Amino acid sequence: MKIRIEIFFVIMMVFFCWMVLFTRFPFWWKAIGMGVYAAIILYSVGELWLQNRPVPRTLLWTCLLILLPVAGYIFYIYSGQMLFKGELFQSKRASDREFFEAFGKHKRPIEMLSTLNDHQRGFVSYLERVTLTNQSQNTRTKILQNGEITFLEVKQKLKEAKDFIHLEYYIFRYDRLGQELMEILTDKVKEGVEVRLIYDAFGSFTLSEQDKRKMAESGIQIQPFLPLISGWFTQKFNFRNHRKIIVIDGKIGFVGGLNVGVEYLGEDDRFGFWCDTHVLLEGEAVQTLHAVFLLDWKYVCGEALFEDPRYLQPVSLAGNGLVHVVATGPETRDMGDHFYAMISSATESIWIATPYFIPSQTIMTALRVAAKKGIQVRLMVPESNDSFLTQYATQSYFPDLLRAGIEIYTYQKGFLHKKVIIVDGDMATIGTANMDQRSFHLNFEVNLFLTDTDSIDDLVSHFEEDLKECKRVRPVAFYKRGIGVKWKESFSRLFSGVL
Repeated sequence: MKIRIEIFFVIMMVFFCWMVLFTRFPFWWKAIGMGVYAAIILYSVGELWLQNRPVPRTLLWTCLLILLPVAGYIFYIYSGQMLFKGELFQSKRASDREFFEAFGKHKRPIEMLSTLNDHQRGFVSYLERVTLTNQSQNTRTKILQNGEITFLEVKQKLKEAKDFIHLEYYIFRYDRLGQELMEILTDKVKEGVEVRLIYDAFGSFTLSEQDKRKMAESGIQIQPFLPLISGWFTQKFNFRNHRKIIVIDGKIGFVGGLNVGVEYLGEDDRFGFWCDTHVLLEGEAVQTLHAVFLLDWKYVCGEALFEDPRYLQPVSLAGNGLVHVVATGPETRDMGDHFYAMISSATESIWIATPYFIPSQTIMTALRVAAKKGIQVRLMVPESNDSFLTQYATQSYFPDLLRAGIEIYTYQKGFLHKKVIIVDGDMATIGTANMDQRSFHLNFEVNLFLTDTDSIDDLVSHFEEDLKECKRVRPVAFYKRGIGVKWKESFSRLFSGVL
């Protein structure tokens, strides 16, 4: 009902703008038209204010509604303004919660909790209380550095599949890499292996109908996440599935920053070398990662695969440390809270590598306070980004960070796309979520939180290697940047709430 009213409002606004600007109607008719237009805008602004959003976002949307005729209202409607009312993904939220509550009924206590130090124990306890998923002591993780190593491992594990292969990607291109994976998947289908693929309709917009038809004809079950056509009528256009998941036979899982495309192998001239990180999972946590896929599969096509017990058979391995799979999205909006809690637990060091640094105010405060307490805070971002707004919005935070004594490094070798936070060298998170508002509020994401595992040593080692390819941002040199750059930063900062 509400969307019909909003579409009606759009039609009315377009009509009255046309009448006022391009017709010879009498003045009093035009005055009535402008009055109706103003009433619609005031009604929308009033609804916006009643939602009690953060002040900067409220002011941004208010300005867009008032200053951009018609276009501002359309952008407001189809950018997820109903998110804060919890209406858009209500059914998915309820379904996911019901499933995970049942899934975690028989969870075992964390035996190694007493061996953790205070800050580890505090953060682990926090995650156990606030997330729908559980910590796992019986999981092995292997850090995969960059695209070449990652996809060699992915191809090998795909070839070994016996029962099913489930994939979920934000970007899936049908280029050389995509075709190589499709050839493997097609061969597995011929062997009787079930193959399912979820692709984000916006991120994978380069997939042609012919490409999709080829996949379907080869026996691969393929489904889009939030199709763009229906997105214009459901207000879900601005919400995207940013997850990158592979689950093989319920025993092997992959998750991290790498999508499917040759640019992730460093073969795109625009980006050059692509610095990224992925993780291979074996054991108990694979079932949680698989549950995330299965719930998304049900959402996109209605098929409840998790009702078949063979898809969630428990597989335990002797692991070291704790692994926690945490999925978030616009129906939960918690990833920023998890990052804040992790950062706040630091006692010695906080190392962050992210392609997009557009933090919440609470995270900015936590970082500045940590640095002033003498904790080493290091931030690694790309020298050049893939978007004008994100490039300069990220830089707009540098002055506050530098004044607090935070070390900032810009990656010079190519494009830095890894999404890693390491705290005190004994806790880390790695996955699909960036340090930005889109990952915190708009995207469906999935991250691993690692505590006291051997893989953290690899993440530390890789971070130190990447530092050698970075240039440190020095306060004196940075403050000498031109007024034009400062204007770009300030302008881009205005859009930080939707980046």
